[in-house]
Amino acid sequence: MPSPFPGMDPYIEQSRIWVDFHSDLASEIRAELNAHIRPAYFARLTPYTTYEVIEISQSRLQGIRPDVGVMQRQPAQPHTSLTVVLDPPVESVVSMEMQLEILSVEIFRASEETLITAIEILSPVNKQPGHEAYRDYRRKRRELLRSEVHFIEIDFLRAGERSPLERPVPPAPYYVTLSRAGRRPFISVWPIPLTDRLPTIPVPLAAGDPDAVLNLSQIAAAIYERGGYDAQIDYRAPVPPPPLADEEAAWMEKLLEQHNR
Repeated sequence: MPSPFPGMDPYIEQSRIWVDFHSDLASEIRAELNAHIRPAYFARLTPYTTYEVIEISQSRLQGIRPDVGVMQRQPAQPHTSLTVVLDPPVESVVSMEMQLEILSVEIFRASEETLITAIEILSPVNKQPGHEAYRDYRRKRRELLRSEVHFIEIDFLRAGERSPLERPVPPAPYYVTLSRAGRRPFISVWPIPLTDRLPTIPVPLAAGDPDAVLNLSQIAAAIYERGGYDAQIDYRAPVPPPPLADEEAAWMEKLLEQHNR
């Protein structure tokens, strides 16, 4: 069953689904590009590994077991009648670092493996000031914008801090931006309202070669179907944060009312 939303589904933004969607989106973009740009070019997934701090409750910790257990036999203790009373602790939660892999898509010229175009799909940590992945991404973004590499940024997350733009663009929950190496500092921006389908965008290659094309709406629909998200998402539950604007919330309520019948 397809998503009830015509474009980006905001329920996919919940953390337990987003990681899966992000990986599939990068893989699907790579596959779609490789179907059309070979043999002169190829697209490759490039991983970036970071760590995300999460809070783990004591009950969940009981399900985390080490790979190897070491047992030490204790010497027999002499019998004693002494009784020790232990002071009771206060239960809390612990924070743990979980490894997180973020994928980007890079297009290379096959003859010399020269990087031509970089496609970045933002994750929550890329938009979270203070996180190392936020700082690393901002640094990588600056380096790409100073290079001769075309740069595409896909932001399908409503939460977090947006990448900076010199000139204001129409407000929207989602954005795709394209910076062609030969047109900087000017960039192309696709603001994507919740009510609209995802755009079909050009993907520039080397000078003299025509752009490749990415139908993001078609790609997202295929990922939704193969990922079985209709069975994972409860559309009767509140939309994941941040809250929608009043107009968006009214539109979504009407949309889901028909879907949930």
